[in-house]
Amino acid sequence: MSTSEPPTWPHCAQGADPATDPVGCRGIHVPGHTACLAHLTDAERDAYLTGLTPGDSIDHRGTTFTELLFLALLNALRDPATEIVRLGNASFRSATFEGDAAFGSATFEGNASFGAATFKGDARFGAAAFEGNAWFGAAAFEGNARFGLATFKGDAWFGSATFGGQAWFGSATFEGDAAFGSATFRGQAWFERATFQSALFESATFKGQALFESATFEDHAWFGLATFEGDALFESATFEGDAWFGLATFEGDAWFVSATFVTADRFGPLLCAGRIVLSGAVFGGPVTLSFAARRLECRRARWSATAEIRLRYATVDFAHAVFEYPLTIAAEPDSFVLTNGSELAESALAGAPGPDVRVASLRGVDAAHLVLADVDLSGCLFTGTVHLDQLRLEGACTFDTAPASVHWRRWPPVRFTERRVLAEEHHWRASQPGAVQGWNVAVLGAGRAGPLQLAPVYRALRKAFEDGKHEPGAADFYYGEMEMRRHADDIPRGERGLLTAYWALSGYGLRASRALAWLGAGMLLTIVLLMAFGLAQDTPKQTATGTVPAGGGKVTFEIDKDDPQNPTGDRFTGERFEKALNVTLNSVVFRSSGQDLTTAGTYIEMTSRLTEPVLLGLAVLAVRNRVKR
Repeated sequence: MSTSEPPTWPHCAQGADPATDPVGCRGIHVPGHTACLAHLTDAERDAYLTGLTPGDSIDHRGTTFTELLFLALLNALRDPATEIVRLGNASFRSATFEGDAAFGSATFEGNASFGAATFKGDARFGAAAFEGNAWFGAAAFEGNARFGLATFKGDAWFGSATFGGQAWFGSATFEGDAAFGSATFRGQAWFERATFQSALFESATFKGQALFESATFEDHAWFGLATFEGDALFESATFEGDAWFGLATFEGDAWFVSATFVTADRFGPLLCAGRIVLSGAVFGGPVTLSFAARRLECRRARWSATAEIRLRYATVDFAHAVFEYPLTIAAEPDSFVLTNGSELAESALAGAPGPDVRVASLRGVDAAHLVLADVDLSGCLFTGTVHLDQLRLEGACTFDTAPASVHWRRWPPVRFTERRVLAEEHHWRASQPGAVQGWNVAVLGAGRAGPLQLAPVYRALRKAFEDGKHEPGAADFYYGEMEMRRHADDIPRGERGLLTAYWALSGYGLRASRALAWLGAGMLLTIVLLMAFGLAQDTPKQTATGTVPAGGGKVTFEIDKDDPQNPTGDRFTGERFEKALNVTLNSVVFRSSGQDLTTAGTYIEMTSRLTEPVLLGLAVLAVRNRVKR
């Protein structure tokens, strides 16, 4: 109502001035008088107050109460037997309370109207009982508003109210609708252990902390479009019905630690510039969670039905979470949109790394029912995850990679081929003495995970990739598994030596370039050795000898061949190179060349025919492991 317009009730008009204040005092006439309670004479006021009895209905709309006048009114309505103030229907619409308004444990037996009232001091309704409806719409609480232990048996309307100080509703009980739509809380808003039948905080603004710890929402909890500029604490709160936070904005942290969502089928979409903490929370039914947040913590959270968590920007800590049915963690490619077409604004996350979703930990999770879609696993901790081999990876799930450059740490130089690696391996390698650059030691929570713990993790992820028909991806995890086995402390020395040879020759059958390099070196060595020692000096001559019987008859010849002679003189000629190359190439495919070789050459060829086909086979195997489906 405009201050220049007169109220709709007969008003006092005391102090009206056509030039400056044409309305004057807006207080309603006291029955039987032409002035409000504040402007009655002392005798008239005393007579009016004396005539009141506990439980009477009163109407003091627009009246301005000093603290003394307010106390006099309450004393007139105080029950002498119980010392409790009792009011019937009480209307204080547009009234102004210049001092503290201490209603205390008053009982409003009818409806209570404080719409557009102004409380310049503290408003104290602690332990008050509102048996009818209570209207505080558009009220202005310039001091603290204390409704702790208050009981609202009807509807409680605080729509568009402004709380300039602290708003205390701790342990209050709202048996009807608790409507705080578009209300503004400039100080802390305390609703700890409050009980709501239906809570409506749509478009409300909390500039200080919002504390709903241990609160109970028996039906709907509507926080759509609400803005929390400070931290919001819903720790141990119980949501028995819908928990609607559509397009809500949390500029600080949102704490839902140990909260219980009994039947809520959706939570969000909401935006949080800080952390959303769902650690220890319990979800009783199928639910979809939609968050755009910097971090989501779900440590030891529990889902008792199917669930889908759709995220943007978030880093997810899912350690020791429990879910008995399929659960999906997926990255949302575009901004969240409600069914009515409204889009969730993300300006508060402008400084975030990007909309990608990163998983920080899956430790202690039973991954048998877990699906990850389009998430970044480069910093994820996997050790301690159960049934990791049954994890399903959909879309573009990325892992960290090994540093791919050559490091001249010592002779020979160290070179790591780029492959998918776990964050724990990064931490372990970086923490080793003489570690090369490129391995990341700053992996939070990696702890003491070493090769013995990481080998089974790589093995399980390899199987998960194989079950998903992603053989090339599985090859990287097989390489990691073999690397961890080679460095583990629990294997015999002979097995470690065998694994080291397997790694050096072909990268565990996965590095074709390494096997081909060894094959090329072996062939070159074979050629050099054959030219130097293996090829005979000249082609041995054949000699036929026999005896002709006297008088003719059958002649028997013995054909012999001279032993190959060791080479002398110039051994590295073009002709000898061609012969050595022929022998070597035939050895690679396990064939005999038919060349005349010395005794040393025979052993050189035998060695070549044993080793070089193996190296060729390892190279072929490595190529196959990278291209097969």
